Amino acid sequence: MTNALELAWRGANEWIEGLADRAVAASASLSDLRRSFSMPLPDESTPPAEVVKKLIEDAKSGMHGSSGGRFFAWVCSGGLESALAADWMVSAWDQNAALYSASPAASVIEETAGEWIKDLLELPSEASFGFTSGCQMAHVTGLAAARGALLRRVNWSAEEDGLFGAPRIRVLTGSHRHVTIDRALRFLGIGVSSIRELTTDDLGRIQADSLERELARGGGPVIVVLSAADLNVGAFDAFEELIPIAHAAGAWVHVDGAFGLFARASRKYRALLNGVELADSWATDAHKWLNVPFDCGIAIVRDRWAHRSAMASSASYVAPAMNARDQIDWNPEYSRRARGIPVYAALMELGRRGVENLVDRCCKCCTEIVEGLGELPGAEILARPTLNQGLLRFGQPGASPEQDDAFTDETIQRINATGEAFFSGTTWLGRRAMRVSVVNWRTGEQDVKRAIAAAASVLIPAHDETRAGEPQISCHICR
Repeated sequence: MTNALELAWRGANEWIEGLADRAVAASASLSDLRRSFSMPLPDESTPPAEVVKKLIEDAKSGMHGSSGGRFFAWVCSGGLESALAADWMVSAWDQNAALYSASPAASVIEETAGEWIKDLLELPSEASFGFTSGCQMAHVTGLAAARGALLRRVNWSAEEDGLFGAPRIRVLTGSHRHVTIDRALRFLGIGVSSIRELTTDDLGRIQADSLERELARGGGPVIVVLSAADLNVGAFDAFEELIPIAHAAGAWVHVDGAFGLFARASRKYRALLNGVELADSWATDAHKWLNVPFDCGIAIVRDRWAHRSAMASSASYVAPAMNARDQIDWNPEYSRRARGIPVYAALMELGRRGVENLVDRCCKCCTEIVEGLGELPGAEILARPTLNQGLLRFGQPGASPEQDDAFTDETIQRINATGEAFFSGTTWLGRRAMRVSVVNWRTGEQDVKRAIAAAASVLIPAHDETRAGEPQISCHICR
């Protein structure tokens, strides 16, 4: 395997070393990629080194530089050096990290990583945890525990009897929830029609009086889903106020903290999450702000018994661990990667203060990008960052709102086409906007300046067609 692995290492090293200089956006078209990859399955074998060489050469133009410091679309991070190396070792070791007996070291490493996460995020020490493929399955895990616990209170076992004939569960949440909540409810048989949308303020935060009114309606078991930083403006629900209201009515509280839960590690931003520890379950992603490679969500559940009852599995050919942790008892998968190992590595590399510094630096960079872009002609700041997410909109004099929607989307595409930065669009309060999301450990001052300069190169000519020569950037960050 030496030749193929050495080629892969060189290809990976070239990719990582080139992130600072390579265009952020993929350059290959769909037709280009299909010409490269879409072919009949070969009848004969191909030497492994040739396979790897083809993948490296043909795929690189179809890959975004999302692991670099100038990618601000969605919430994508870049693998820390230790986490990336640990992830390579996970593939090389090739363990089925489902049982202690199948991989003793993986079990203990994951056990330690989960305890570290709870400690870092100041969540209840008695809570259980499971490492999932992402926050989507972390929601499924936490909400499955909620479903079982709530139905047992009314003498129904979801695990034994299913949901046919079961009391209907209501789900109370805001209109700005992430779509993975709806999807988890579909997977679990609770259904999206169970959702009752609560009144929110102008940032999408649930209002206490709306929650109280809906809870007062009665009507069986209730799950309340709260947000620890929505994906558009990074807004947090008022946990200290809302969770006691929900618990007084017997509701289970689940928190979507895909990236925002990690703000708990920062002394500067911790107050945004005051009271979040009162919830019953939490979902987050290590492959967001912790910067481990993709395929790593974390579900944390206060009621260990409810968690295990929803997930545990056994078979005659599987020897249960004695005094050790079997991972299949806490997550939906049977065959699975040892995804706790990169988390362990990242936490070892960063330490408590390193995670805090990473969070604080990303928030600072996001604010600088939003403020710098907001100084450009035609730019309007819709939401200044309270954390690491911000929104802008772009328009032209005398244009209608619909025309400004189109101009905003066009501006995003043109900025991305420069190769200097990559942003994504969204709809916020009925208006098209550009999201600025910063979670990458590589993002620094030079990346901020390059992103603002890229936007200036698009916006200044669009608003001053007669300007000659290179655009003069007026914002204070770019000077």
